[in-house]
Amino acid sequence: MHEQAPILQAKNRERTGSRYCKRIRAAGGLPAVVYGHGRDPVSITVDSREALSHFHAGEKVFRLDFPGTKSADEKQFVLVKELQFDYLGTQIVHADFARVDLNEKVHTRVAVHLIGEAKGLKQAGAILMHPVTEIEIECKVLEIPDFIEVDVAELDVGHAITAGDVKLPNADMRLITDKHGMVAQIIIQQEIKVGEETAAVAGAAEPEVITAKKPAEGEEAAAGKDAKGGAAKPAAGAKAPAAAPAGAKPAAKK
Repeated sequence: MHEQAPILQAKNRERTGSRYCKRIRAAGGLPAVVYGHGRDPVSITVDSREALSHFHAGEKVFRLDFPGTKSADEKQFVLVKELQFDYLGTQIVHADFARVDLNEKVHTRVAVHLIGEAKGLKQAGAILMHPVTEIEIECKVLEIPDFIEVDVAELDVGHAITAGDVKLPNADMRLITDKHGMVAQIIIQQEIKVGEETAAVAGAAEPEVITAKKPAEGEEAAAGKDAKGGAAKPAAGAKAPAAAPAGAKPAAKK
């Protein structure tokens, strides 16, 4: 819970835009904006290393401190509403904070941690699926949990735990996520084998290897050769040339 919210040292920034934000990040800062509670948004800068360490630890509620200034946001409690990442999705480049009252109810996302060893995993080929890793709930700011534990020890093959089955820490908390969302499920992984018949079909489908160029249609006839290298046969319906009479002498050359 967040009875003792961490403090972030913040500074107001007058200039905005990607060029100035890039300079802030190069100097070790993290650009951010604060809004909500009927007041104008305020652009600020927080220490990047300090803020990121809290973000990675799962902290969501902070108290902003503006040293040396009399800012209207001094000692203001804020809730992390959105973290923006770079184009690779690995580095946090901007943060959005919403002003909150510690006793008001807010919507926030909370990580789900699975505990215990599911009995269904003892079966050969069984694997544990964890599609929904966080759920959205409504609760008071001071009651926001760091995470919610779900015991899967009794989970068997063919059974599942949905978001609606998750027990929330306090009775006055309300689930916002679809109650049918799959939090944990055990399935049997099927191994696909290639049969001998499939391999035989694959072998029969090998392409024909062509090692020589086939003659174009009519080329062999024009050359006076048939497909077997013999004399060309007359076309269908054409008369064969008359045979020379026996004993006839060839015509004398001029």
